[in-house]
Amino acid sequence: MTQSLYREEHEIFRRSVQAFIAREIAPFHAQWEKDGIVSRDLWRKAGAEGILCTAIPEEYGGAGGDILHAAIVSHELAAGAWSGPGFRVHSDITAFYILNHGTEEQKHTWLPRMASGETVGAIAMTEPGAGSDLQGMRCSAVRDGDHYVINGQKTFITNGQHCDLVVLACKTDPKAGAKGISLILVEADRPGFKRGRNLEKMGNKAQDTSELFFEDVRVPVTNILGKENGGFFCMMQELPQERLMIGVATLGLAEASLEWTRHYVKERKAFKGALGDLQTVRFKLADMKTELTIGRTFLDDCIARHLVGELDVPRAAMAKYWLTELTGRVVDTCVQLHGGYGYMWEYPIARAYADARVHRIYGGSNEIMRELVARIV
Repeated sequence: MTQSLYREEHEIFRRSVQAFIAREIAPFHAQWEKDGIVSRDLWRKAGAEGILCTAIPEEYGGAGGDILHAAIVSHELAAGAWSGPGFRVHSDITAFYILNHGTEEQKHTWLPRMASGETVGAIAMTEPGAGSDLQGMRCSAVRDGDHYVINGQKTFITNGQHCDLVVLACKTDPKAGAKGISLILVEADRPGFKRGRNLEKMGNKAQDTSELFFEDVRVPVTNILGKENGGFFCMMQELPQERLMIGVATLGLAEASLEWTRHYVKERKAFKGALGDLQTVRFKLADMKTELTIGRTFLDDCIARHLVGELDVPRAAMAKYWLTELTGRVVDTCVQLHGGYGYMWEYPIARAYADARVHRIYGGSNEIMRELVARIV
């Protein structure tokens, strides 16, 4: 990662994250993949280590760091294809919705619990019939005195099995399209809230991803984030950071894939020499290294802009779609260079191949990203 952005304090933090992964994640990840979920205790351990909510201010229980600390966590998890812990959704998305749009009471109530790992957060936007086009959602919240009554269904929700708190996107004015969407905090212990099955996915196998159901769930009106019918505006403010962090994770996975492959082709024998001695292989490595260097330069520029509040929607969309497409190409090439071993789950490149594919879908599909960029062309 580009050193000009990262100070010594960041590098010290990086080493602590690497040590935590080696101690608390790597030895157990294969079992979690079989279970389809990480240990709940991992969240508390991560909280105690200061790995959760790293960029949330100390006054709300966070570590008081910046987005670079958050990027380090995402990068180091991606560097080993440790996709089980849903820390990014919890720390860098859900917590920021509360930080940037919540009341002081909401922030003081929930953020310290999220930073400690006592409370696991999730964000619920996608529905069976509404994905990247959030205006099509049907989940509703109807005002009834001092409460909202929520009905609907969400799907593909990261941390769905573990979550204690959900930032729920729903319609409070069904006739107003995007201007009728609100964000409401829903505690998982409220009557009528139900978790569906833990979905079986092609990749990210250790990460719990669920259906969520809301049947006449009553929450007080004080649980709303921001203003009623102002949810779409909140989402547009937060999505650039979400897409930036997808870029961080996906590029970290691609860089790790190249490194695994570089070592593999040096050791693998073919035609009386190392596989890596073949010109066709060397040229593929050269192409990937060049593209990843360009990608890293672009990503670091986006991070630098975000640090000073200048990362806009189109540039974040460029980063998300271009870096995820790049990762798809790189990981596919790396699987090919591994030969049959690249198709074996015991090799991290196989896990990377399966995990990388979803990056082009979530956070807004890449087709939607291109639409956002096209508007400024």
